[in-house]
Amino acid sequence: MRRARHLLKKLVWFAVGLVGLAAVGVAAAWVLPLPSRLSAPPSVVLEYRDGTPAHVFLAPDERWRIAAPAERIDPAYLRALLALEDKRFYSHPGVDPLAVARAAVLNLTRGRRVSGASTLTMQLVRMLEPRPRTFTSKLVEAFRAVQLELRLTKQEVMGAYLQFVPYGRNVEGVEAAALAYFGHTAAHLSPAEIATLLAVPQNPNRRFPTTENRARLRAARDDVARRLLEAHALPRGPEGATVSAEQVLAEVHASAVPLDLKAFPREAPHAAVWLRAQRPGQTRLRTTLDAGTQRLVERVMRDGAKDLTSRGVHNGAAVVVERERGEVLALVGNFDFFDEKHGGQIVGFAAPRSPGSALKPLLYAMGIDLGLVGPEQLVADIPTTYGGYAPRNFDGRFLGLVRLEYALSQSLNMPFVRLLERVGVERFLGSLRTSGVASLVPEPGYYGLSAAVGGIEVTPLELAGVYVALAGDGRTRPLRLLEEGQPVESPAEVMSPGAAWLTRKALSLKDRPDFPERRRLTGLPARVHWKTGTSFGHRDAWAAGSGPRHTAVVWLGNFDHSPSVHLVGADAAGPLLFDILEGVGPRGRSLPEDEVNAPDDLMRVEVCAYSGHLPTEACTQRKEVYARRSAVPTARCPYHQHVEVDVASGLAVGPTCRAGRKTESRVFVTWPATIRRWLEEQHRRLPEPPSAAPGCEPGGERAAPSIVSPAQGHIALLIPGVPPEQQEMPLEAEASHERALTWFVDGALLGTARADERMWWKPSVGSHEILVTDDRGLSAKRTLVVRERR
Repeated sequence: MRRARHLLKKLVWFAVGLVGLAAVGVAAAWVLPLPSRLSAPPSVVLEYRDGTPAHVFLAPDERWRIAAPAERIDPAYLRALLALEDKRFYSHPGVDPLAVARAAVLNLTRGRRVSGASTLTMQLVRMLEPRPRTFTSKLVEAFRAVQLELRLTKQEVMGAYLQFVPYGRNVEGVEAAALAYFGHTAAHLSPAEIATLLAVPQNPNRRFPTTENRARLRAARDDVARRLLEAHALPRGPEGATVSAEQVLAEVHASAVPLDLKAFPREAPHAAVWLRAQRPGQTRLRTTLDAGTQRLVERVMRDGAKDLTSRGVHNGAAVVVERERGEVLALVGNFDFFDEKHGGQIVGFAAPRSPGSALKPLLYAMGIDLGLVGPEQLVADIPTTYGGYAPRNFDGRFLGLVRLEYALSQSLNMPFVRLLERVGVERFLGSLRTSGVASLVPEPGYYGLSAAVGGIEVTPLELAGVYVALAGDGRTRPLRLLEEGQPVESPAEVMSPGAAWLTRKALSLKDRPDFPERRRLTGLPARVHWKTGTSFGHRDAWAAGSGPRHTAVVWLGNFDHSPSVHLVGADAAGPLLFDILEGVGPRGRSLPEDEVNAPDDLMRVEVCAYSGHLPTEACTQRKEVYARRSAVPTARCPYHQHVEVDVASGLAVGPTCRAGRKTESRVFVTWPATIRRWLEEQHRRLPEPPSAAPGCEPGGERAAPSIVSPAQGHIALLIPGVPPEQQEMPLEAEASHERALTWFVDGALLGTARADERMWWKPSVGSHEILVTDDRGLSAKRTLVVRERR
């Protein structure tokens, strides 16, 4: 009895010891850190919209290792893995007691080591912390395996195994191995591929794909396939098919084994580098890029580079957007990513550059939306100086009076500088920001009127947002580059549908300077509207436009800002744009209904056929044009006027001298004084209404003169060291041609001149009041601030 109690006491203490030891082990498992390599960052993978890899980066430790959760791996591979390596993976705590017992019996009966009883978790420990193959190492691996099982879920353990399993050299993980061995992901694997991926990790150095390892790899693969077929763990064809094990094994035997590594995908390198920087820490970046579109655009840009580089143009970028969802389908950041001499790795589609004339369509639409102008209205294209800023057209010539629609299609600068003055620079910048332009300097007053013609910088991606709005109903949403499960944002209104429609009509005209010469023979893709741009000094060439479904932007230039006479939007960027739009399609010559029929916010308005303004009684020829219902321009035609003339002399008479004369009312066209002044300087004259008969005051409205130069709110800057007489400023006013204008500065008489003549003034630092009065006493005044440039 005493002996039994003593034995029981020993058993109790033994049990207590076991419990204590287990408690210590559990505590140690929670206190000791997990293997540090478990948190080693994997390769970052950029994917196309369909999930196929577009670009794979080396992991920071110079290994090809792709994070691969089990749900991304072919289920057939996972079943085969468990059948071959760890049948009770989902039930054991990291160490499989049954497998240990079985291995012990086998090793004892065979007299040698034939089974190691390692679970997948223990194999993972060995991958993370390699040790000599000793009994002590086995104990440590067992402890570490239990620790992993306590701290991680089974899914996390499996994911880590699939990520770190070795495949020779610097290739780790099933996904990386599938790409390197077979050129595709591990989502769908053949029986031969499954057997290969299971055979190599058993002895990576001797089975890694090389010519020398070919026989060993083939023998090991075929043996794995046989064992899996015996265990009914290898797929036998499509579901429902009746394929025998012998047929599957014969198919495996007939399949060649890989003899070398395939290159990992390295497409869209600029997009990959840029997006990886945008999303640090993310290992998979599912983009909206379309593989076919990306490759098409890269080919177009690469082909274009062959000719451009010989002309001193070494950099180019392109963007293609599918408009319905605002998804970016292609991003090309440069001609050659590996061109170190010319900044090949600079991400061109995100680099701000001067757009030249490419923003004029937005300004055109804004003028229509604000009721300031209409497409048919005449606008002035004559030289005008804004302090030290004197805009010029691309060819250096001015055309006088032109229709606004023509000014846009011909890309004239002066009409749009004048229009920006009326719209307001800050309002224009606000519309740019609404359309997604984020690279603008936020400081108020930083930009001036040159913003209309390229005095501003935008990226090709940002310009694409502007043209997406133009091509649709005037609305745009932030362009999407990543599929992150976020809902599609509501579009923001940049312009009205009617203004967008009218702008597209102007940009669809083909009799334009930027119509590509090659396309005069081959024709344009169907239903295209476009605009080109060339920055000051020939440093940037742009082309932006849209087809039926896509919007594209092309930029060409040099990142060192060196110019080239070949950097002209129409000649350099335009042909590439049309090749891209034609390539992405769809084809078809018929216009959609929304392009033929005007939007509901437009109405037909009767205007003067000559000027495009609302007609007066003097406008005898009229026509109907489209205008916004809520913003019809209200200005009346300023060009036609009724003049009562003496039939005998043809001179103008007024109410005070009509008696005794035979008179009649005639219609004459008058031109603004600014136009007449410019024509005088060109040694050209326009027909003018008759002058007044002696002693007669012409009839008509008593319109006061209006000051044209200096512009409202203008600040003049004097250049130090330059004599004042060389910095004279022109004073100009708009008035009837027969009027004499007298100018005063700060109350002092400056001089008298005809309305179509300039008066010159030598400025001085300070605030000055400028007043002009005509010979009837009607006047206008303006305050001008003059500062010395620092």
